[in-house]
Amino acid sequence: MDVKSSGKLPYPKAVGFIVTNEFCERFSYYGMRTILSLYLRDKLGYSDNGATVIYHVFTMFAYFFPVLGAMIADGWLGRFRTIFYLSLVYATGTVLISVTAMPPVPLPQLEFTIVALLLIAFGTGGIKPCVSAFGGDQFILPEQEKYLGYFFSLFYFAINAGSLISTFLTPILRADVHCFGDNDCYSLAFGVPGILMVISIVFFVAGKRLYIIKNPAGNVLGNVSACVGHAVLKSCKSKEKREHWLDHADDKYDSSLIEDIKSLLQVLVLFIPLPVFWALFDQQGSRWTFQADRMNQDIGGWTLKADQMQVLNPLLILIFIPLFEVAIYPFLTWCKLVRKPLHKMIWGGILAACAFVISGIVELNLLPTYGTPVSEGLAQLRVYNGFNCNLTLNLYNLSENANGINIGPLEAYEKLDIEAHQLIDLPYSLRGHESSACADVQHDGYLRLKEKTANSFFVTAGEIYNFTDNNDKAIDGVNVRFLSNTVAPVQIYIQDNIKNRTKLSLSSTNKNQNTIDKGIYDVLVAGQIVLKDFSFKSGAVYTINVYEDNGGRYMANAVVITPPNSVHILWLIPQYVIMTMGEVMFSVTGLEFSFTQAPASMKSVLQSVWLLTVAFGNLIVVLIVEGNFLDAQWKEFFLFAGLMVLDMLIFTVMALRYRYVELKSSTEELVVEEIRMPDRTIAPEKNN
Repeated sequence: MDVKSSGKLPYPKAVGFIVTNEFCERFSYYGMRTILSLYLRDKLGYSDNGATVIYHVFTMFAYFFPVLGAMIADGWLGRFRTIFYLSLVYATGTVLISVTAMPPVPLPQLEFTIVALLLIAFGTGGIKPCVSAFGGDQFILPEQEKYLGYFFSLFYFAINAGSLISTFLTPILRADVHCFGDNDCYSLAFGVPGILMVISIVFFVAGKRLYIIKNPAGNVLGNVSACVGHAVLKSCKSKEKREHWLDHADDKYDSSLIEDIKSLLQVLVLFIPLPVFWALFDQQGSRWTFQADRMNQDIGGWTLKADQMQVLNPLLILIFIPLFEVAIYPFLTWCKLVRKPLHKMIWGGILAACAFVISGIVELNLLPTYGTPVSEGLAQLRVYNGFNCNLTLNLYNLSENANGINIGPLEAYEKLDIEAHQLIDLPYSLRGHESSACADVQHDGYLRLKEKTANSFFVTAGEIYNFTDNNDKAIDGVNVRFLSNTVAPVQIYIQDNIKNRTKLSLSSTNKNQNTIDKGIYDVLVAGQIVLKDFSFKSGAVYTINVYEDNGGRYMANAVVITPPNSVHILWLIPQYVIMTMGEVMFSVTGLEFSFTQAPASMKSVLQSVWLLTVAFGNLIVVLIVEGNFLDAQWKEFFLFAGLMVLDMLIFTVMALRYRYVELKSSTEELVVEEIRMPDRTIAPEKNN
């Protein structure tokens, strides 16, 4: 009996290499991207806005280059060589960003990081449209149609498994491993995904002798673009009226191609509102990560890192897709809230808007923990008392009465809203209380305050030491500054007695701000414990005033400049849950809808355009952030929520006017383009 006709062809062993390659590549991509925004801010010195822009520009390019990758594969190199060559480019980028993150390596960090990100974006984007299709090439249809479904199920599972594991692991490597004298290890956190990318290439090449490798079949995307361009030019020049403007291209292009493009354009029109959804969705790795970084991350004795929150998305995807198919969609259909596929996408967009409303509410609750940022037109003033007794401060030429201000022992006075234009000299007098250790303290003169600056002054007997405070919220730990009023320089320690480890050691002459891990520590001055079991809380900024009395005893007091993180990170779970529900309804349904509604010969084109909607969504984020017309993060969250609601109203009108069609397409020889959507009970490809 003929094996082929019996439908008992063996399962292609080659797909094992392809699935393993995809797992490693997705591990590399999501692992690197998970920690990218924090690296840009904490190591390269970008602001939250700057890091957000770079992050979304990178993501935009990663979803723009699939168009180029598809053109290279279809019109020049074929899928195998395109995947191989661009994977080498990809691996070069991952290795470069890891090496650049090593402090001892004398490379310009900013410039080489940007180059590395461009290489990664070109590599991952270029292979996106090729890998799954190359896997489909390994099957003989229709005999192995059932096997093909198994492959896509396994392929999608590998994508989400790689994403899930790397999103959980790389933040641990970043924060819990210390290297090169830093409290973190970004080089290792980038290096492990880089190693996985190299391994992915090894697995891919190892299976070459088993692969079915097809020659390039022609640039479908290029043909579509050329046909549309020709039709536009002819319709502008010709006075002849045709039933459809594309019909003007029938003098050069086949009628079947023209009809397929007509069907394609009907679907593409519905793609116009889609980028707004991705503008919200991809902020999980930027704005939402920064939001999580300002929250209390302790869960019992374990710390949930800010960037680890992103692990909720692939985890919930694996849970929600079967749940929606089995329970939620039937219930929504019974309630008549969902009748057609586009209805699911509308609800998905509304859920995304709800997620951003929740994130805006969370942000409003976080505001009191941010401290007071410096602002234009205002100057901040802090006066630290370096004595263990009371001081009286008088400030003149202020709009309100500021006389007789008492500054307690080793305490501080702060006024954070003094009107200032560039520089002002504020008259003052400072006196110690009579019959106290401060009786001889007398200072008069002017406090020079600079606009948009935290101006700080430390009072000692001989002088008032001035410096610029940094009251920005501490990142990945606690910021501590010591101000010492001692007879002679002494050594100061922050000691972890449980682990018998010194967290910080410095001279009392060092007035710089330092970063330590959160925890309960002892503070020692010249061997004397001045603060016992003091709780240094994450996100807080402390200034510790140290004083030596006439008997050689030391005492200290910690002044809180910026409050610690107090809102718990688990309050972010609702917005992640709702956003992932929106992704299931919007993204998975959108892929299925566009696949079934487009002609078979246009499916590869449609996949490229679908990825382009993600690119344009990230461009929307860049434009709004760069516009910088909102002065608070919560306002930006609500703005995106409003845009999403407006976008879904427009999409609803378009969906109501859309006429669903039965799939009619020209015959094509590429079996991969005839692949049906996989069983939706398996996790989606997360835009590959």
